[in-house]
Amino acid sequence: MKPRPNILLIVSDDHATSTISCYGSQMNQTPNIDRIGNQGMRFNNAFCTNAICTPARASILTGKYSHRNNVYTLGDVIDQTEQPTLPQYLHRTGYQTAVVGKWHLGLREKSKPDGFDYWSVFAGQGRHLNPEMVEMDTPRSFDGYSADVIADQSLNWLRSRQKERPFFLMSTFKATHDPFIPNPKDLDLYTTDVPEPLSLFDDYQNRAAAAEMSTQRA
Repeated sequence: MKPRPNILLIVSDDHATSTISCYGSQMNQTPNIDRIGNQGMRFNNAFCTNAICTPARASILTGKYSHRNNVYTLGDVIDQTEQPTLPQYLHRTGYQTAVVGKWHLGLREKSKPDGFDYWSVFAGQGRHLNPEMVEMDTPRSFDGYSADVIADQSLNWLRSRQKERPFFLMSTFKATHDPFIPNPKDLDLYTTDVPEPLSLFDDYQNRAAAAEMSTQRA
């Protein structure tokens, strides 16, 4: 029987392609992402199924559009008893599975990570510095920057996993999500000012239809 591939799914939150150097950014240098793109396949016409966090994550897990998986807004939670998810399927077929980082799909009985042998996720949106996480139903506090914490936990799991089984690991990072708080060790990485896009602090103030539906009232 042909060996099954190991799968590492890396998610960077709210990370626009315009800020990745292999997609043409002249300001942001992302050598590690570039290396992955250069050694693999770079999708130039791939689009997110939903513009906001929770519904997009639900689409990744279920392979369905939001109107099919019933996760429409940031306040919704996923019900994994109503529909199969990618980790559930892989786990049933013998994969060793884990998710580390931002989940943001709820931590109730039906919405907490399911189909994973190991999980350690933010309780909600999560913090950039000294994040609090829930590891297999147990709250834990970590010192350091969230991206480093997530990377270290992911590596620890990879080192301790059962090597005879294929693995599926979701490492979901928050660093590119507002509020924009960089890792303290990277504060001097750029010597020039980073230009702020005009839409950086945009809201619904001049968008009547969106404002009427939103919770971010103008």
